[in-house]
Amino acid sequence: MTTNGGFQPVFCTIVPPHILDRLSQHEDPTLHEPARRTLEHDGALRTQRRVTAARTAAAPAGTPSDQPDRTIFDAGHQETLPGRKVHTEKDKPGKDATVNRAHAGLGATFELYLKAYGRHSIDGAGLPLNATVHYGENYDNAFWNGEQMVFGDGDGTTFLDFTIPVDVIGHELTHGVTQYTANLDYQGQSGALNESVSDVFGSLIKQYALGQSADQADWLIGAGLLGPHIHGEALRSMKAPGTAYDDPNLGKDPQPATMDGYVRTSQDNGGVHLNSGIPNHAFYLVATAIGGQAWEKAGQIWYDVLTGGELASDADFADFARLTAAAAKSRYGDGEEAKAVLGAWSQVKVPTS
Repeated sequence: MTTNGGFQPVFCTIVPPHILDRLSQHEDPTLHEPARRTLEHDGALRTQRRVTAARTAAAPAGTPSDQPDRTIFDAGHQETLPGRKVHTEKDKPGKDATVNRAHAGLGATFELYLKAYGRHSIDGAGLPLNATVHYGENYDNAFWNGEQMVFGDGDGTTFLDFTIPVDVIGHELTHGVTQYTANLDYQGQSGALNESVSDVFGSLIKQYALGQSADQADWLIGAGLLGPHIHGEALRSMKAPGTAYDDPNLGKDPQPATMDGYVRTSQDNGGVHLNSGIPNHAFYLVATAIGGQAWEKAGQIWYDVLTGGELASDADFADFARLTAAAAKSRYGDGEEAKAVLGAWSQVKVPTS
């Protein structure tokens, strides 16, 4: 196992590359042109993130506060970051709904981590939360670049404004939390865990903001992001991986729910956006078995593992499963919480011993 000493920056976008790859091959230019531009941009931005994340890793810690420090910038449909400053922490909501949603989403993420887990911002030390909206022209993605959030407006056909789903904002910011904690390698099963952790806490951020119990939550990632003519609900489903969309242009959601469907591929860093469905489903099973508000116990177990120092950067699913079982027992004893964790991993066919 490798240790977590030192950042291993990666470029993680909310829209999986297999969706953009498929759209880029479509004969309709209204579909393939935005997808091709987005893929081209994302390739260049991977190099940029290696620089910015390394610089962020060396930056001094901030001053922890119980209040977020948010700044929103407007790229004006250009590709230069951060863009023009348009909204700060002290400003009231303005006329630009995208700016308002970005500000609110950053705040919802900050609040969940602070109120549920006592974490002060992404790095645990008061990191200011900056975001750029209206990035690029018809840019079909959102990402955390190691320094700030960036949101595209979507193309208006396949994808809508990327600030619409608060769980998308929470997902991407959680890549920053993972970077500052377990620093999971973005390859194979550790990369799928990296993606899954972002889906887990992205969903919890939405549930916390809406005051939902585990039974009330939709467990969808990116609901409201797909265009009105797309046959689908979201990018992913934690409740039922493989059912989020089934569309002539996007194809069918390929995520497996158990190890029986594990995808072995050289694409997408070893299928990190595909196989994340397996630990995603395990978390859903834990949360619904325990009941109540998922961030309180199920989320606490996952957070304990992410921040506990025992999760190696190259951990596989079995490593993570064992650590969640141990964390549940350590925090809650041999009661329903530990049984829920063991039962969930058993259902997705990942061993815990």
